[in-house]
Amino acid sequence: QVQLVESGGGLVQAGGSLRLSCAASGLTFNNYKMGWFRQAPGKEREFVAAVSRTGLSTYYGDPVKGRFAVSRDNAKNTVFLQMNSLEPEDTAVYSCAADGSPPVLPSRDYKPWDYWGQGTQVTVSS
Repeated sequence: QVQLVESGGGLVQAGGSLRLSCAASGLTFNNYKMGWFRQAPGKEREFVAAVSRTGLSTYYGDPVKGRFAVSRDNAKNTVFLQMNSLEPEDTAVYSCAADGSPPVLPSRDYKPWDYWGQGTQVTVSS
């Protein structure tokens, strides 16, 4: 079965950095767009970033543009999220997702995504 397993979350001070990883198994990884979403308590799930099947195109939500970078290693079936200049507002559970649908552009709505990881907590202290 498909499994997406995130790692790399934790507690960091404002202005610090974290790098999240998501290891995928049970699917043909390079057939899937990969994305990251986050959800803070009491808030809707929010699009963070996505990367195309080849890794050549990346997409970001407005709150993280210029601070976060998404990438993938198709040889290792892994997607990454490098988070810099973290702010307390970035505190959330971060989940990776896989979407195998035909459109090239990834959806910024969480509903079309096919598979999800269990999430990893990121807490940014002020």
